[in-house]
Amino acid sequence: MMSFRVTGLPSQLFAHLFAIDDDALSNVGVRRYRVDAKPGYPDRIALRDLEIGETALLVNYTHQSAANPYRASHAIYVGENAATTFDRTNVVPEVLRSRVLSLRAFDSAHFMTDADLVDGGCVETLIDRFLKDPTVAYVQAHFAKRGCYAARIDRA
Repeated sequence: MMSFRVTGLPSQLFAHLFAIDDDALSNVGVRRYRVDAKPGYPDRIALRDLEIGETALLVNYTHQSAANPYRASHAIYVGENAATTFDRTNVVPEVLRSRVLSLRAFDSAHFMTDADLVDGGCVETLIDRFLKDPTVAYVQAHFAKRGCYAARIDRA
């Protein structure tokens, strides 16, 4: 099995939004939620399901910024108290393991080379298959039901 590294998003990308009131957030297309169900609000920074009572921001995030046909963005949740980015080797966080995932493999030019659906409980097999392909530069995990970006996976 090939070693892999799973990373969440850096909190610094969103820190400027955390202190803004709801009206100002609305003006920039962001919405604040108080978490009322678990699971239901998967934080893309710490890669965990937020706890009931915490707050989350729903933001549009460009997860594929390359200037090619795969350029894409989608809505994601980030926890307002998330300070530490998930960054672990050979560890799949529970927020990924507990959902059906769409894994998308990209080459160094940011073109998709492969994609497949997988139950998060056995995601390592698909990660291994994708990363063994030398043309694959990185893999993006998306939550299959809503299609939103979840995490990045690289060779470790």
